[in-house]
Amino acid sequence: MTNSISAAETGKPDMIWGILMLICGFLAIAVPLASSIGVAIVIGWLLLISAVWHLLFGFRSGSGIGGFLWQLLLAIVYGAAGLMILLYPLAGLAWLTLVLATFLLIEAALEFVLYFNIRHRVNAGWVLFDAIITLLLGILIWARWPFSSVWAVGTLIGVSLIFSGISRLMLSSAVSRATTAAARPAV
Repeated sequence: MTNSISAAETGKPDMIWGILMLICGFLAIAVPLASSIGVAIVIGWLLLISAVWHLLFGFRSGSGIGGFLWQLLLAIVYGAAGLMILLYPLAGLAWLTLVLATFLLIEAALEFVLYFNIRHRVNAGWVLFDAIITLLLGILIWARWPFSSVWAVGTLIGVSLIFSGISRLMLSSAVSRATTAAARPAV
């Protein structure tokens, strides 16, 4: 009985986490510009942190002046990109959206190639469906750029959070059902 209680208790934090992810996902979709700027700011800070790491690695690498200069150059590029995004988050968001659209178009092309390589397999049509949706989304974001910067990143983050929250809830409810079934006495 103690094992089933501890297993059920571990499902509760996952369920709470799933609900929080759902709430954050709906908020990100409700205010896509604010959530997009938030993502841009996080990326800006990550780039600054990467710049510091490149600089530290350059000093510690011991690979000679060429290695140090290479790491210094990378630190400058990362630092400049991070500062630009932090100082001008809307412009940074516009460029991030353009990168996102390009990524989606490349991903769609690769998924079409994958589909044609596996088209005779069962359920290969889902890969084609995914490729078409990804292509349409990439075209939509690219064609409406820079205006798509207002909604694209925040909306996609929100949708991702919603699906992550749903999957977390489904997994935690499966754990709680399994522990409830295991706790029942055999008849």
